[in-house]
Amino acid sequence: MIAVLTSGVALGVHVPGLLLASRLRERGVEASVEVLERLLPDDRLRTIEASRSVFHRDFRVARAGQRLASDPSRAVDDAALVALHRRWTGLGVRRVVVFSGFWLDPLRRLSTMGRRLPDVTVCHVDSVDSPSFRRADPTAGGTQVIRLASSATGDLPFTIPVTHETPLPWAGRGGRLLVHGGGWGMGTYRERAADLAAAGHLLDLVLHEPDEAAAAPSGTRVHMMDPSWHPWHDDGYPPLGFLPPACDPGAWDYRRGTDHHSSFDLAREAHAIVSKPGGGTLLDSLWSATPLVLLEPSGQHEEHNARLWCDLGFGVRYEQWRDTGFDPEYLRAPHEALLAALAGAARPRDAVEALRGSGGSTCTR
Repeated sequence: MIAVLTSGVALGVHVPGLLLASRLRERGVEASVEVLERLLPDDRLRTIEASRSVFHRDFRVARAGQRLASDPSRAVDDAALVALHRRWTGLGVRRVVVFSGFWLDPLRRLSTMGRRLPDVTVCHVDSVDSPSFRRADPTAGGTQVIRLASSATGDLPFTIPVTHETPLPWAGRGGRLLVHGGGWGMGTYRERAADLAAAGHLLDLVLHEPDEAAAAPSGTRVHMMDPSWHPWHDDGYPPLGFLPPACDPGAWDYRRGTDHHSSFDLAREAHAIVSKPGGGTLLDSLWSATPLVLLEPSGQHEEHNARLWCDLGFGVRYEQWRDTGFDPEYLRAPHEALLAALAGAARPRDAVEALRGSGGSTCTR
Protein backbone atom coordinates (compact mmCIF):
# COMPACT_ATOMS: atom_id res chain seq x y z
CA MET A 1 0.00 0.00 0.00
CA ILE A 2 1.23 3.48 -0.93
CA ALA A 3 -0.29 6.57 0.70
CA VAL A 4 -0.26 9.74 -1.41
CA LEU A 5 -0.02 12.84 0.81
CA THR A 6 -1.52 16.01 -0.69
CA SER A 7 -2.83 19.35 0.47
CA GLY A 8 -6.06 21.06 -0.46
CA VAL A 9 -4.58 24.56 -0.51
CA ALA A 10 -3.48 23.99 -4.13
CA LEU A 11 -5.20 21.81 -6.72
CA GLY A 12 -1.92 21.93 -8.64
CA VAL A 13 -0.58 19.67 -5.90
CA HIS A 14 -3.73 17.73 -5.08
CA VAL A 15 -4.76 16.72 -8.61
CA PRO A 16 -1.33 15.30 -9.54
CA GLY A 17 -1.55 13.29 -6.32
CA LEU A 18 -4.95 11.95 -7.35
CA LEU A 19 -3.55 11.10 -10.77
CA LEU A 20 -0.66 9.20 -9.21
CA ALA A 21 -3.06 7.20 -7.05
CA SER A 22 -5.22 6.39 -10.10
CA ARG A 23 -2.24 5.27 -12.18
CA LEU A 24 -0.88 3.13 -9.32
CA ARG A 25 -4.22 1.35 -8.92
CA GLU A 26 -4.39 0.71 -12.65
CA ARG A 27 -1.11 -1.18 -12.37
CA GLY A 28 -2.10 -3.29 -9.41
CA VAL A 29 -0.67 -1.19 -6.56
CA GLU A 30 -3.00 -0.35 -3.67
CA ALA A 31 -3.03 3.39 -3.03
CA SER A 32 -4.80 5.75 -0.66
CA VAL A 33 -4.98 9.56 -0.65
CA GLU A 34 -4.43 11.64 2.50
CA VAL A 35 -5.30 15.35 2.44
CA LEU A 36 -3.55 17.33 5.16
CA GLU A 37 -6.55 19.55 5.86
CA ARG A 38 -8.57 16.56 7.07
CA LEU A 39 -6.40 16.64 10.18
CA LEU A 40 -7.08 20.32 10.91
CA PRO A 41 -9.66 21.72 13.35
CA ASP A 42 -12.81 23.23 11.85
CA ASP A 43 -11.85 26.83 12.60
CA ARG A 44 -8.63 26.48 10.61
CA LEU A 45 -10.55 24.98 7.68
CA ARG A 46 -12.91 27.94 7.69
CA THR A 47 -9.93 30.28 7.51
CA ILE A 48 -8.53 28.42 4.50
CA GLU A 49 -11.91 28.50 2.76
CA ALA A 50 -12.17 32.26 3.33
CA SER A 51 -8.64 32.76 2.00
CA ARG A 52 -9.50 30.98 -1.23
CA SER A 53 -12.28 33.46 -1.94
CA VAL A 54 -10.07 36.47 -1.13
CA PHE A 55 -7.16 35.20 -3.23
CA HIS A 56 -9.48 34.56 -6.16
CA ARG A 57 -10.77 38.11 -6.09
CA ASP A 58 -7.45 39.92 -5.61
CA PHE A 59 -4.26 38.51 -7.14
CA ARG A 60 -2.09 41.00 -5.26
CA VAL A 61 -3.40 39.68 -1.95
CA ALA A 62 -2.81 36.11 -3.16
CA ARG A 63 0.84 36.85 -3.93
CA ALA A 64 1.37 38.50 -0.56
CA GLY A 65 -0.47 35.71 1.24
CA GLN A 66 1.74 33.11 -0.36
CA ARG A 67 4.83 34.80 1.05
CA LEU A 68 3.38 35.30 4.52
CA ALA A 69 1.19 32.23 5.08
CA SER A 70 2.03 30.03 8.05
CA ASP A 71 2.39 26.27 7.92
CA PRO A 72 -1.11 24.80 8.47
CA SER A 73 0.36 21.55 9.78
CA ARG A 74 1.21 23.31 13.05
CA ALA A 75 -2.51 23.18 13.85
CA VAL A 76 -2.54 19.35 13.66
CA ASP A 77 -2.51 17.89 17.17
CA ASP A 78 -0.57 14.81 18.21
CA ALA A 79 -3.69 12.71 18.75
CA ALA A 80 -4.71 13.17 15.11
CA LEU A 81 -1.25 12.13 13.96
CA VAL A 82 -1.22 9.02 16.15
CA ALA A 83 -4.65 8.02 14.82
CA LEU A 84 -3.39 8.49 11.26
CA HIS A 85 -0.34 6.35 11.98
CA ARG A 86 -2.52 3.57 13.43
CA ARG A 87 -4.63 3.60 10.28
CA TRP A 88 -1.54 3.37 8.08
CA THR A 89 -0.34 0.41 10.12
CA GLY A 90 -3.69 -1.32 9.73
CA LEU A 91 -3.68 -0.73 5.98
CA GLY A 92 -0.11 -1.93 5.59
CA VAL A 93 1.23 1.35 4.19
CA ARG A 94 4.85 0.75 3.16
CA ARG A 95 5.57 4.06 1.43
CA VAL A 96 4.19 7.60 1.52
CA VAL A 97 4.56 10.01 -1.40
CA VAL A 98 4.70 13.62 -0.24
CA PHE A 99 3.28 16.19 -2.69
CA SER A 100 3.19 19.08 -0.20
CA GLY A 101 6.03 20.16 2.04
CA PHE A 102 3.48 20.84 4.74
CA TRP A 103 3.44 17.07 5.40
CA LEU A 104 7.13 16.91 6.32
CA ASP A 105 6.77 18.37 9.81
CA PRO A 106 3.93 15.95 10.79
CA LEU A 107 6.11 13.06 9.59
CA ARG A 108 9.03 14.36 11.65
CA ARG A 109 6.77 14.67 14.70
CA LEU A 110 5.63 11.08 14.32
CA SER A 111 9.24 9.98 14.19
CA THR A 112 10.10 11.89 17.37
CA MET A 113 7.18 10.13 19.08
CA GLY A 114 8.93 6.85 18.40
CA ARG A 115 6.58 5.85 15.58
CA ARG A 116 8.27 3.99 12.78
CA LEU A 117 7.49 5.64 9.46
CA PRO A 118 6.95 4.09 6.06
CA ASP A 119 9.57 4.91 3.45
CA VAL A 120 9.18 8.47 2.22
CA THR A 121 9.24 9.70 -1.38
CA VAL A 122 9.07 13.45 -2.02
CA CYS A 123 7.40 14.42 -5.31
CA HIS A 124 7.95 17.98 -6.56
CA VAL A 125 5.36 19.13 -9.08
CA ASP A 126 7.04 22.49 -9.69
CA SER A 127 10.45 23.02 -11.31
CA VAL A 128 11.91 24.42 -8.06
CA ASP A 129 10.84 23.92 -4.46
CA SER A 130 7.39 25.41 -3.93
CA PRO A 131 6.65 27.55 -0.83
CA SER A 132 5.45 24.58 1.22
CA PHE A 133 8.80 22.80 0.74
CA ARG A 134 10.84 25.95 1.31
CA ARG A 135 9.22 26.32 4.73
CA ALA A 136 9.75 22.68 5.67
CA ASP A 137 12.50 21.27 7.87
CA PRO A 138 15.15 20.17 5.34
CA THR A 139 16.08 17.19 7.53
CA ALA A 140 12.54 15.75 7.26
CA GLY A 141 12.70 14.79 3.59
CA GLY A 142 12.67 11.32 2.12
CA THR A 143 15.38 9.18 0.64
CA GLN A 144 13.69 9.15 -2.79
CA VAL A 145 13.01 12.42 -4.63
CA ILE A 146 10.93 12.65 -7.80
CA ARG A 147 10.78 15.86 -9.82
CA LEU A 148 8.21 16.30 -12.56
CA ALA A 149 10.14 19.32 -13.83
CA SER A 150 13.58 20.70 -13.00
CA SER A 151 14.76 24.25 -13.44
CA ALA A 152 18.25 23.16 -12.37
CA THR A 153 18.68 20.58 -15.14
CA GLY A 154 16.33 22.19 -17.66
CA ASP A 155 14.27 19.08 -18.31
CA LEU A 156 11.40 16.86 -17.13
CA PRO A 157 12.99 14.01 -15.15
CA PHE A 158 9.71 12.24 -14.28
CA THR A 159 6.05 12.48 -15.16
CA ILE A 160 2.65 11.16 -14.11
CA PRO A 161 0.47 10.06 -17.04
CA VAL A 162 -2.79 11.98 -17.11
CA THR A 163 -4.31 9.76 -19.78
CA HIS A 164 -3.39 6.83 -21.99
CA GLU A 165 -4.92 8.49 -25.06
CA THR A 166 -2.62 10.09 -27.60
CA PRO A 167 -2.91 13.88 -28.00
CA LEU A 168 -5.35 15.12 -30.60
CA PRO A 169 -3.79 16.31 -33.87
CA TRP A 170 -3.57 20.05 -34.39
CA ALA A 171 -6.02 20.04 -37.29
CA GLY A 172 -8.51 17.97 -35.29
CA ARG A 173 -8.88 20.51 -32.50
CA GLY A 174 -11.72 22.98 -32.33
CA GLY A 175 -9.42 25.99 -32.17
CA ARG A 176 -10.68 27.19 -28.80
CA LEU A 177 -8.47 28.48 -25.99
CA LEU A 178 -8.82 27.10 -22.47
CA VAL A 179 -8.51 30.04 -20.06
CA HIS A 180 -8.26 29.48 -16.31
CA GLY A 181 -6.52 30.63 -13.15
CA GLY A 182 -5.50 27.30 -11.62
CA GLY A 183 -7.37 25.52 -8.86
CA TRP A 184 -8.21 28.66 -6.92
CA GLY A 185 -8.89 30.81 -9.98
CA MET A 186 -6.07 33.27 -9.32
CA GLY A 187 -4.43 35.78 -11.60
CA THR A 188 -5.28 37.98 -14.55
CA TYR A 189 -6.98 35.32 -16.66
CA ARG A 190 -10.43 36.96 -16.72
CA GLU A 191 -8.99 40.23 -18.05
CA ARG A 192 -6.96 38.33 -20.64
CA ALA A 193 -10.06 36.34 -21.65
CA ALA A 194 -11.81 39.58 -22.55
CA ASP A 195 -8.84 40.67 -24.70
CA LEU A 196 -8.64 37.31 -26.47
CA ALA A 197 -12.36 37.25 -27.20
CA ALA A 198 -12.12 40.78 -28.60
CA ALA A 199 -9.35 39.51 -30.91
CA GLY A 200 -11.77 36.90 -32.29
CA HIS A 201 -10.81 33.78 -30.32
CA LEU A 202 -13.39 31.32 -29.00
CA LEU A 203 -12.85 30.43 -25.37
CA ASP A 204 -13.51 27.79 -22.74
CA LEU A 205 -13.41 29.89 -19.57
CA VAL A 206 -13.28 28.31 -16.11
CA LEU A 207 -14.86 30.47 -13.40
CA HIS A 208 -15.15 30.03 -9.64
CA GLU A 209 -18.12 32.14 -8.56
CA PRO A 210 -21.59 31.96 -10.17
CA ASP A 211 -22.03 35.72 -10.45
CA GLU A 212 -19.00 35.92 -12.77
CA ALA A 213 -20.81 34.11 -15.60
CA ALA A 214 -22.79 37.17 -16.67
CA ALA A 215 -19.56 39.05 -17.45
CA ALA A 216 -18.11 36.30 -19.67
CA PRO A 217 -17.35 37.43 -23.24
CA SER A 218 -19.97 36.68 -25.88
CA GLY A 219 -19.54 33.27 -27.52
CA THR A 220 -17.56 31.88 -24.57
CA ARG A 221 -18.30 28.42 -23.21
CA VAL A 222 -18.44 28.94 -19.47
CA HIS A 223 -17.39 26.28 -16.96
CA MET A 224 -17.51 26.45 -13.17
CA MET A 225 -15.45 24.83 -10.45
CA ASP A 226 -17.97 23.85 -7.79
CA PRO A 227 -17.45 26.58 -5.15
CA SER A 228 -18.90 24.39 -2.40
CA TRP A 229 -16.38 21.57 -2.91
CA HIS A 230 -12.97 21.31 -1.25
CA PRO A 231 -10.32 18.60 -1.67
CA TRP A 232 -10.70 17.46 1.93
CA HIS A 233 -14.36 16.52 1.31
CA ASP A 234 -13.58 13.34 -0.66
CA ASP A 235 -10.96 11.62 -2.84
CA GLY A 236 -12.68 12.40 -6.15
CA TYR A 237 -11.52 14.70 -8.91
CA PRO A 238 -12.77 18.31 -8.75
CA PRO A 239 -16.41 18.77 -9.89
CA LEU A 240 -16.52 20.93 -13.02
CA GLY A 241 -19.80 22.44 -14.15
CA PHE A 242 -20.95 23.52 -17.59
CA LEU A 243 -23.62 26.15 -18.15
CA PRO A 244 -25.61 25.34 -21.30
CA PRO A 245 -26.44 28.36 -23.50
CA ALA A 246 -29.49 30.42 -22.50
CA CYS A 247 -29.79 28.60 -19.17
CA ASP A 248 -30.37 30.09 -15.76
CA PRO A 249 -27.05 30.74 -13.93
CA GLY A 250 -28.18 28.30 -11.25
CA ALA A 251 -28.40 25.44 -13.74
CA TRP A 252 -24.80 24.29 -13.54
CA ASP A 253 -24.36 20.65 -14.56
CA TYR A 254 -21.46 19.46 -12.40
CA ARG A 255 -19.57 16.40 -13.54
CA ARG A 256 -16.47 14.62 -12.29
CA GLY A 257 -13.95 12.54 -14.14
CA THR A 258 -13.17 9.10 -12.75
CA ASP A 259 -9.89 8.52 -14.61
CA HIS A 260 -8.61 12.12 -14.59
CA HIS A 261 -9.87 15.65 -13.96
CA SER A 262 -12.55 16.97 -16.32
CA SER A 263 -10.70 20.16 -17.23
CA PHE A 264 -8.02 18.05 -18.93
CA ASP A 265 -10.56 17.04 -21.58
CA LEU A 266 -10.94 20.73 -22.42
CA ALA A 267 -7.14 21.07 -22.61
CA ARG A 268 -6.89 18.18 -25.09
CA GLU A 269 -9.24 19.96 -27.51
CA ALA A 270 -7.69 23.42 -27.19
CA HIS A 271 -5.06 25.21 -29.26
CA ALA A 272 -3.62 26.68 -26.06
CA ILE A 273 -4.03 26.79 -22.30
CA VAL A 274 -3.97 30.42 -21.16
CA SER A 275 -3.05 30.40 -17.48
CA LYS A 276 -0.50 31.17 -14.84
CA PRO A 277 2.23 28.49 -14.85
CA GLY A 278 1.35 26.22 -11.94
CA GLY A 279 2.88 22.76 -11.75
CA GLY A 280 -0.41 20.97 -12.41
CA THR A 281 -0.95 23.10 -15.51
CA LEU A 282 2.48 22.07 -16.81
CA LEU A 283 1.42 18.44 -16.48
CA ASP A 284 -1.82 19.11 -18.39
CA SER A 285 0.12 20.91 -21.13
CA LEU A 286 2.55 18.02 -21.55
CA TRP A 287 0.02 15.20 -21.73
CA SER A 288 -2.42 17.07 -23.98
CA ALA A 289 0.44 18.47 -26.13
CA THR A 290 -1.31 21.81 -25.76
CA PRO A 291 0.95 24.90 -25.63
CA LEU A 292 0.85 27.20 -22.63
CA VAL A 293 0.25 30.90 -23.08
CA LEU A 294 1.83 32.06 -19.85
CA LEU A 295 0.19 34.68 -17.67
CA GLU A 296 1.70 36.39 -14.63
CA PRO A 297 3.02 33.85 -12.08
CA SER A 298 1.85 33.79 -8.48
CA GLY A 299 5.33 33.30 -7.03
CA GLN A 300 8.98 32.59 -7.77
CA HIS A 301 8.36 28.88 -8.29
CA GLU A 302 5.82 29.64 -11.02
CA GLU A 303 8.21 32.09 -12.68
CA HIS A 304 10.77 29.28 -12.84
CA ASN A 305 8.07 27.05 -14.34
CA ALA A 306 7.39 29.67 -17.01
CA ARG A 307 11.06 30.03 -17.91
CA LEU A 308 11.46 26.27 -18.19
CA TRP A 309 8.41 25.89 -20.43
CA CYS A 310 9.63 28.68 -22.71
CA ASP A 311 13.19 27.27 -22.79
CA LEU A 312 11.86 23.84 -23.78
CA GLY A 313 9.76 25.42 -26.54
CA PHE A 314 6.48 24.33 -24.93
CA GLY A 315 5.03 27.76 -24.19
CA VAL A 316 5.01 31.46 -24.95
CA ARG A 317 4.54 34.51 -22.75
CA TYR A 318 1.18 36.22 -23.23
CA GLU A 319 2.87 39.46 -24.24
CA GLN A 320 4.97 37.71 -26.87
CA TRP A 321 1.91 36.09 -28.43
CA ARG A 322 0.01 39.39 -28.28
CA ASP A 323 2.80 40.98 -30.34
CA THR A 324 2.01 38.52 -33.16
CA GLY A 325 -1.62 39.65 -33.19
CA PHE A 326 -2.58 36.46 -31.32
CA ASP A 327 -1.74 34.43 -34.42
CA PRO A 328 -2.99 30.82 -33.92
CA GLU A 329 -0.26 29.43 -36.20
CA TYR A 330 2.36 30.76 -33.80
CA LEU A 331 1.23 28.04 -31.37
CA ARG A 332 1.82 25.15 -33.74
CA ALA A 333 5.57 24.93 -33.02
CA PRO A 334 5.08 24.54 -29.23
CA HIS A 335 2.46 21.87 -29.92
CA GLU A 336 4.93 19.94 -32.08
CA ALA A 337 7.67 20.33 -29.45
CA LEU A 338 5.36 18.82 -26.83
CA LEU A 339 4.50 15.92 -29.14
CA ALA A 340 8.20 15.27 -29.64
CA ALA A 341 8.80 15.30 -25.88
CA LEU A 342 6.16 12.61 -25.38
CA ALA A 343 7.42 10.44 -28.21
CA GLY A 344 11.19 10.87 -28.09
CA ALA A 345 13.98 9.04 -26.35
CA ALA A 346 14.17 11.85 -23.80
CA ARG A 347 10.58 11.24 -22.66
CA PRO A 348 10.29 11.70 -18.89
CA ARG A 349 10.47 8.58 -16.75
CA ASP A 350 7.18 7.27 -15.46
CA ALA A 351 6.94 8.09 -11.75
CA VAL A 352 4.49 5.23 -11.30
CA GLU A 353 7.06 2.68 -12.43
CA ALA A 354 9.68 4.19 -10.13
CA LEU A 355 7.31 3.75 -7.18
CA ARG A 356 6.12 0.29 -8.17
CA GLY A 357 9.67 -0.94 -7.94
CA SER A 358 10.43 0.72 -4.61
CA GLY A 359 10.56 -1.43 -1.54
CA GLY A 360 9.89 -0.62 2.07
CA SER A 361 8.27 -2.09 5.13
CA THR A 362 4.92 -1.26 6.68
CA CYS A 363 4.92 1.21 9.53
CA THR A 364 4.83 -0.14 13.06
CA ARG A 365 5.43 1.35 16.43
